[in-house]
Amino acid sequence: MKTEYAVAGIASLNGAPVARQRLVVVGNGMAGMRTVEELLKIAPDLYDITVFGAEPYGNYNRILLSPVLAGEKRVDDIILNTREWYDANDITLHAGDAVTEIDRVRRIVRSEKGVEARYDRLLIATGSKPFIIPVPGCDLPGVIAFRDIQDVETMLDAARDHRHAVIIGGGLLGLEAANGLQRQGMSVTVVHATDSLMDRQLDASAAALLKRSLEAKGLRFAMATQTTAIIGEDRVRAVRFADGTQIDADLVVMTAGVRPNIALAQASGLHCERAIVVDDTLQTFDPRVYAVGECVQHRSATFGLVAPIWDQARVAGAHLAGAGHRRYVQRATATKLKVTGVDLYSAGDFIGGDGSEDLVLRDPRRGVYKRLVLQAGRLIGAVLYGDVKDGGWYFDLIQDRADVSHLRGRLLFGKALCESEICN
Repeated sequence: MKTEYAVAGIASLNGAPVARQRLVVVGNGMAGMRTVEELLKIAPDLYDITVFGAEPYGNYNRILLSPVLAGEKRVDDIILNTREWYDANDITLHAGDAVTEIDRVRRIVRSEKGVEARYDRLLIATGSKPFIIPVPGCDLPGVIAFRDIQDVETMLDAARDHRHAVIIGGGLLGLEAANGLQRQGMSVTVVHATDSLMDRQLDASAAALLKRSLEAKGLRFAMATQTTAIIGEDRVRAVRFADGTQIDADLVVMTAGVRPNIALAQASGLHCERAIVVDDTLQTFDPRVYAVGECVQHRSATFGLVAPIWDQARVAGAHLAGAGHRRYVQRATATKLKVTGVDLYSAGDFIGGDGSEDLVLRDPRRGVYKRLVLQAGRLIGAVLYGDVKDGGWYFDLIQDRADVSHLRGRLLFGKALCESEICN
């Protein structure tokens, strides 16, 4: 058993040497390392920092895995923090060595490879894990998720030797996987449980436009379809559906959602519900332990978008640095996406309800669709397809709860026209 005693670092307080505290970070992903970056901006000499990551890489931009799959980028292009960065900041990195136990009484973490590291403060950033639909055959070779660099390498290997790919899940991640595999030469079918693609980001009209555009590029879809079994012996060969039909599949990619990765925190006795429960400082019920990212639950909400996670990193980094004036406040978020060349934007309550009204613009020739949802003279939601340049402006109106009733006749035509009316 190897044990680390991180006591060599010395900081200074009013000119007097002070032994550094020990910060251990469990998770070498975007949320954890962003928090460390924020901490280093404020108090670069406060901690000896040790980081454990399950993957054998430095921190990389998981959002850019899709361009790597599509052949537009290389793995080196998406690395955010190189090994040299860790060395330059005196951070001990244990890459490819996941933490298996947190002993909160003795304040020690233990890893798969037998490393023990003591901590004064602990930051948990274990992210989320993909949801694998529990159907017969889900553990066959050739059935994978789309979550990390290894998954991308598996897909690229499959594309060299196989023909038929099936993507289970028609959200953003599924469509990006479908696009990438198609560009690698595979025949791709997307299977989605509902009749509307990207139903968390788009209304039915925008989703129909997107499906039509993707079909024109050669993707196939099985909508409102339930997968009941994955067929094969030594490798996946087909996917079977609830109606008894099946399609050929040499590769199955599960993109049907994620779940907060909280097993380690639960085993350590931290309070968890759907995720690790944190307060406004991103502190858990143990005052020495903080958590950020997709593994946390704040005021009943969990998180998957970058913007709120960056906000969490700023708050947690400040509190770890001893600058405890910041509090995490959930804010409305907008989603701006480019799916296989199509620009999309959604924000707020784009479904509406009793008392709301829709303003809709359709321009099929230009491939443009806009839907604005108003309630009591205020903009509460927006969906934009094809033309998203005014998305940020609409988002500001939603956040500000501005009265836009005087702009109703021009609101669909964007900021420039509306501001010219204000000036006049």
